[in-house]
Amino acid sequence: MRSDDTARVLAVCVVHADLEVPTRVGRTAIDKRPVTGRVGVRALGLDGDHVCDTKHHGGVHQAVYAYAEHDARRWGDELGRELPAGWFGENLRISGLAVSDAVIGARWAIGDTLLEVSAPRVPCATFQHWSGEAQWVKRFTLRSDTGAYLRVLTEGTIGAGDPVEVVHVPEHGITVRDVFTGDDMDRLATLLEHESTVSDDIRMQIDRHARRYANAARAAERRGELSTEGAR
Repeated sequence: MRSDDTARVLAVCVVHADLEVPTRVGRTAIDKRPVTGRVGVRALGLDGDHVCDTKHHGGVHQAVYAYAEHDARRWGDELGRELPAGWFGENLRISGLAVSDAVIGARWAIGDTLLEVSAPRVPCATFQHWSGEAQWVKRFTLRSDTGAYLRVLTEGTIGAGDPVEVVHVPEHGITVRDVFTGDDMDRLATLLEHESTVSDDIRMQIDRHARRYANAARAAERRGELSTEGAR
């Protein structure tokens, strides 16, 4: 068991108000803001929170979304503005923990809850519109500081100031960032072999990475064939 006394919940955030957005989904609950007191954490999310786009968001493997204060400050410095807790659509703003480098399947004890790291956040057109920043999805993707979705293993309550205790880290060592970037397909394959609770979202992401590499290989092979033909 491993504990990190410096890791702590800075803010617990739930939806402030639904917003109309000029995207395919039309309506979003991305506008999260801090609330006071202790907040109930259930299998499908926090009390007082919800999602609008249930096709792409929500469910047991996206019950809670956490983002690191360090990453938020880095983005704030780059964008020249403060990005308060909830700006990334997160439920938990966390200090002292590299959230995007958390190992898939790692378990965090917060308050009387037990949460499990389940997947990276994939940026979408709604996030792009909310940010108001040019090419935001591309920039967010290149940085790969995605934050982490969490599955609720034990329901309970969470409040600002609660310590975050990492009580279990799987031996496979594959992180949220690894899954998001897909830079090492051999390692990602081991995740599917050793982690029985891998979400469908992760399986689809790994499949997309595999198709991307296969398409690139075919394109490279085709370019090689054309180069050989041109040299004749």
